[in-house]
Amino acid sequence: MFPILPGRVSVRRSNGPEGIAMNKDQIVSAVRESARIDTRERAEKAVRATLRVLGQRLAGEASDLAAQLPPELAEELLASEGPQRFDSQEFYRRVATEEGSGCTEQEARQHARAVTAALREAVGAEYLHLLDQLPEDYSDLMHTENVQH
Repeated sequence: MFPILPGRVSVRRSNGPEGIAMNKDQIVSAVRESARIDTRERAEKAVRATLRVLGQRLAGEASDLAAQLPPELAEELLASEGPQRFDSQEFYRRVATEEGSGCTEQEARQHARAVTAALREAVGAEYLHLLDQLPEDYSDLMHTENVQH
């Protein structure tokens, strides 16, 4: 494996059950490493919070994306009634609130970007459908460094 550079996610793909490319632990570990989150528990909170808020924003694509994720993370996408309309700044505010523990909007932005980088790796082509569901002002969230293996 290559050394990890700031803003990059390193993931090891596995062909898990039901065709899921990455399991929950792999996704959480990738986010923890990329966002430099101090504990696994906080990294999992960041993943769950980002997915929950993403589920609030997405239309029908949430269920398609959820089908590509491990069940324990997929449920976060489907926990909310969607779609709701809000801009990317509100997205980061909501992620910070969901994470709790004094998470700032800047930290939430960093965490959410790490989550979307891991999603891109975990779901492959489904990520392109996700991009189609979000307005242009979400490009900050979705524009992440290439994943490094």
